[in-house]
Amino acid sequence: MSDCYLPRLGGIEVQVADLVRMQREAGHDVSVATATRGEPLPGVHRIVARMPFDLPVHPFGVGHLTRRLTSLRPDVVHVHTGAVSPFAWMGVRAAARAGLPCVVTVHSMWDPVTRALYRLLRLAFGWQRWRLVATTVSNAAAVPIRAVAGPEVPVRVVSNGLDLSGWAPAPGTPDRHEPDRHEPDRHEPDRHEEVHIVAVGRLAPRKQPVRLLRLLQAARRRVPARIPMRATIVGDGPARGQMERFLARHGMAGWVSLPGRYTREQIAKVLESADVFVAPAPRESFGIAALEARAAGLPVVARAQSGVADFVADGTEGLLGHTLGDLARAVARLCTDAALRGSIAAHNRATPPAAGSWSSVLAGFDRAYAEALQPRRSTT
Repeated sequence: MSDCYLPRLGGIEVQVADLVRMQREAGHDVSVATATRGEPLPGVHRIVARMPFDLPVHPFGVGHLTRRLTSLRPDVVHVHTGAVSPFAWMGVRAAARAGLPCVVTVHSMWDPVTRALYRLLRLAFGWQRWRLVATTVSNAAAVPIRAVAGPEVPVRVVSNGLDLSGWAPAPGTPDRHEPDRHEPDRHEPDRHEEVHIVAVGRLAPRKQPVRLLRLLQAARRRVPARIPMRATIVGDGPARGQMERFLARHGMAGWVSLPGRYTREQIAKVLESADVFVAPAPRESFGIAALEARAAGLPVVARAQSGVADFVADGTEGLLGHTLGDLARAVARLCTDAALRGSIAAHNRATPPAAGSWSSVLAGFDRAYAEALQPRRSTT
């Protein structure tokens, strides 16, 4: 169950659709319930209502979902939720009413407001007694959920899934970070290659994309003028206009570009030309774009307190920092230290990421399903 599903395109929608496809290929019988309008799809049941802005919610979702679950009697209900997902949590309540074990995957990082909301819901509904097993996508995202859920609800970490083979450089691809030995004079002290910095993500206010521009501005100040820098921020969203005004106001439009939304194939091409990838969001629950860049061999600069730290170790796969200033210094360091940049890129190209493989994701969810199916001793 998920509020949002195809044809909507977003992190949760794409991840859930890919999971459904992979589980079906593995032999599971998977049905989907969603509040998202769209064309008929095999095994997808759309429970929709006329709502402002086509919001994926249904005022009577609990009743609809309870009847469907009572009819289907699945072995386990798997609910996917963001920070606040009314339809998904209606699915959790419906599973409890139908007496079915339920796994809840939280795809977002719970901020203080969200934690307060779920504490209130815990008091109002007692959801910690609903035979739930929770999963989330990183160790960082698990911490606030465990603090709210308490010991009654197991919280497991199962990363997002990614076909890593589509991002890794093809065998025999030249490493652009390595010096060209046929041109021994190209790295003379007065000659410097351009450093290309890339970020990928939705340009939404909650992602604080203007802070990314401030980070790049601070990094540029730290990098000697003789080293040319270029930045590409792939994505689109409501904060794009604000970002364009910032670039114009600070004279950055000449070296920072906002090309808009790209396909996966287009993003892969951009990563081929990149030297550094930046994922600055402090509340990034996982960081699929950062994992794609890591798989493509790029050094990743990210927050130490975000989910990216599950697959990027400081100084090995990239550089981590706790503040915007830390990240600006990390980007500047990679721009000025070609040897460090090259050594991290060589490690990333030679060593596939441990996180994100579909085999490990499917195994993780299978364990969560088995745990949900186990009888629980009453805690009351």
